[in-house]
Amino acid sequence: MSAFPFEITAKDGAARVGRLTTSRGAIDTPAFMPVGTAATVKALTFDQVRQAGAQIVLGNTYHLMLRPGAERVARLGGLHRFMRWDGPVLTDSGGYQVMSLSKLRTIDDAGVTFQSHIDGAKVALSPERAIEIQADLLGADIVMQLDECPALPAPREEVARACERSLRWAERCKRAFGARETQNLFAIVQGGADDDLRRAAAETLAAEGFDGYAVGGLAVGETHEEMLRVLDGVVPFLPASRPRYLMGVGKPIDLVESVARGIDMFDCVLPTRAGRHGQAWSDAGPINLKNAQFTEDLAPLDESLDCPASRDYSKAYLHHLVKAEELTAQVLLSWHNIAYYQSLMRRLRAAIAGGTLADFVAGFREGLKR
Repeated sequence: MSAFPFEITAKDGAARVGRLTTSRGAIDTPAFMPVGTAATVKALTFDQVRQAGAQIVLGNTYHLMLRPGAERVARLGGLHRFMRWDGPVLTDSGGYQVMSLSKLRTIDDAGVTFQSHIDGAKVALSPERAIEIQADLLGADIVMQLDECPALPAPREEVARACERSLRWAERCKRAFGARETQNLFAIVQGGADDDLRRAAAETLAAEGFDGYAVGGLAVGETHEEMLRVLDGVVPFLPASRPRYLMGVGKPIDLVESVARGIDMFDCVLPTRAGRHGQAWSDAGPINLKNAQFTEDLAPLDESLDCPASRDYSKAYLHHLVKAEELTAQVLLSWHNIAYYQSLMRRLRAAIAGGTLADFVAGFREGLKR
């Protein structure tokens, strides 16, 4: 494999500022990736996603292979052309759906067989097929190994079994991926909340030499404190020279605390999901625009953000749109939330570069208490 150049330009404790240079552009880290599960970031155009500051987006193997179909996307020119996004794309392998759609799948060492939630058809996903879909058919820039992600809490035996299977699948994914100049393969460290399992998985995957390393199996039922404890135990065993990606996380405080522990990349559906339900994110937490207190509030959500949704519309207007169930509310609040998350990443990078991250984290925690 030929890893994308990853240059670390500043450190503050365990946190780092870096730049991952792909064939479709650079990604400044720490970075937040908006989730475009079905080749769209919900409620937004990709012009809006770009304007909000995103440099990379995420797509999902499971959903795209069902609809419109991975082979169809390939015939139409690949995922980038299909959805009109010329920046980098990372694709989730479908491992999360192994957990979230547990009632619709069977699993063994060969792979996973899903019953489609769309039409009930049986669909098989092996490690090799996951690589074929992501790398060859969708044309993702960053490809994720197929893994098994158990929901927490779970018996240690179940977590260990999933962890061991994920390690075997990582090896098969690496063989199927081979050597590629314009695509990278990331491994996924499983192990639940068990420090020994996490460390062993991290050491095994580090020795095999992947282009990046994800921490999976969090934000699946554990507490915030448990998540941080897992990161404290596993991050030191991930290669320092490659990107570290925390999958599916999360709330702004989760991102802030994780960056302080050495995580470089994040994705989560929360910004757009919250936007579709009348919530706007801020340093003080979520703002519920359904509340009557905003009926005549002429202040914008955040005039410091270079985003029309954040800067140019009053909370009173947004409150009206939410209460009237207008689709424009979902667009504007999702746009603001993506812009807010990108701003948070920029501020974290600045704090690390300036050696003031500890103060930033402390101030962020304090702001949530007010």
